[in-house]
Amino acid sequence: MTTTRTAHTADLTPAELGAVRALLHDAFDGDFSDEDWDHTLGGVHALVHDERGLAAHGAVVLRRVRYGGRWLRLGYVEGVAVRPDVRRRGLGGQVMAALEAVIARAYDLGALSASDDGAALYAARGWRVWGGRIAALGPDGIVPLPDEEGSTYVWPAPAGPEDELVFDWRDGDVL
Repeated sequence: MTTTRTAHTADLTPAELGAVRALLHDAFDGDFSDEDWDHTLGGVHALVHDERGLAAHGAVVLRRVRYGGRWLRLGYVEGVAVRPDVRRRGLGGQVMAALEAVIARAYDLGALSASDDGAALYAARGWRVWGGRIAALGPDGIVPLPDEEGSTYVWPAPAGPEDELVFDWRDGDVL
């Protein structure tokens, strides 16, 4: 039996944040940097627990994106992970359902950068690969991010997927 809870970063205890960080460290084989962790904080977390503890996690944080000449409130999904012993049991879907509910109520659009392992989950839930250019507004102007093209997913998919998305800048990996 699992339970799903959503909570803002400010409402999580240090022990809960420690469990999330440990899950993300393990799920990403140690390749989850301090900047990645920082990008995961400050929004709403979806936490799935089972009898062993934290089984899955994801967060949605506020970003801004320019699309079609307007800056939109963007719910950016970060830190989605499932404990190895309970993968392929629908827990990633539970996390995403909770995050999608937050996005639908609080944001104009959702986006995420998918790994090869996560792409099938997002596509099955109606997230679509962005077909246009991806860029970020950096300190020196707009910076193209061709490496993000093909792995940036949006939900719900807006019209004009050939248009450019320009994300706000942040330290570390921009997306």
